[in-house]
Amino acid sequence: MESKAYLILENGKVFEGKSFGAKKETTGELVFTTAMTGYLETLTDPSYFGQVVIQTFPLIGNYGVIPSDFESKKPALKAYIVRNWCQEPSNFRCEGVLDTFLKDSDVPGLYDIDTRCLTRIVREYGVMNCKLTYSLDNLDKDIEELKSYKVTDAVKSVTTDKEELFESETHKKNVVLMDFGAKDNIRRELVKRGCDVTVVPASTTCEQIVAMNPDGIMLSNGPGDPTENTEIIAELKKLCEHKIPTFGICLGHQLLALSQGATTEKLHYGHRGANQPAKDTETGRIYITSQNHGYAVVNDSIPENAKVSFINGNDGTCEGITYNDMPVFTVQFHPEANAGPRDTEYLFDEFIKMMEGK
Repeated sequence: MESKAYLILENGKVFEGKSFGAKKETTGELVFTTAMTGYLETLTDPSYFGQVVIQTFPLIGNYGVIPSDFESKKPALKAYIVRNWCQEPSNFRCEGVLDTFLKDSDVPGLYDIDTRCLTRIVREYGVMNCKLTYSLDNLDKDIEELKSYKVTDAVKSVTTDKEELFESETHKKNVVLMDFGAKDNIRRELVKRGCDVTVVPASTTCEQIVAMNPDGIMLSNGPGDPTENTEIIAELKKLCEHKIPTFGICLGHQLLALSQGATTEKLHYGHRGANQPAKDTETGRIYITSQNHGYAVVNDSIPENAKVSFINGNDGTCEGITYNDMPVFTVQFHPEANAGPRDTEYLFDEFIKMMEGK
């Protein structure tokens, strides 16, 4: 039996749809992703912690649930909104249906809703808070409470709680991956290039990492406001003094920049999808990239020891930084893709070369 559900926006607008997945009320930050494929990677991306995600592509669930496509063990998002939910998936790798997966993951869903209209509201007014509910009896109270919601303790909520080693076949290099909410494919890309990867909690100190004697350090993606992570930023500043080859992605890019004196800003509605253009500032070449971030490093705040290496082709925001006085480079987009284009996976090869001293 179909059950009505409602999405209440911070600006007072209300959308009516139908419930699927877990049936529970929840509050979160409303964002949208424009990716046409890869809904499983979206659902399991830890960077969506605390957020209610709108899929702009209208048909979701058509290839079911494929665990090998997951980017983490379980979803971190608060709720999932789609236009059409496919209840009869068809794919030779399918191992389940979306509705059951969301129920098992305790994630509520909302479908049969005008996602096009909803996305346009977010584009016009910016990211806002919302509540998924099954009654409008307390509408005025719900709207008032929405205004105080804030995503907090994001990295602490999604980072690993233990150190874990993933070995490659050739054992060419040892890399420490700082897990701020890492997508699994970052680790996979390193392992397939011959790196033994030790994944460590976000709270790992500079001294602990140096004691591991790594050939390189990978700073992962992750959720939330980067400025909230003051202790991590302080440890990264210490790490930079050791001049260990370092590659940062997404939140890792932002945290490294903050450690060097740069500042960050919250974007109007963020960059989320698999079709974002990033321009190489040196060659002028445009790469189509996978992105998922709501904050960006402020271009004018880049320290003297660094230069902007990539900018967003749509709004000119910072998409990459190269540091001149240490073997470090970072990017805002996701070269590991999953889902999305693999145009920039060569950056993992550049990281390998950096560790080899080339």
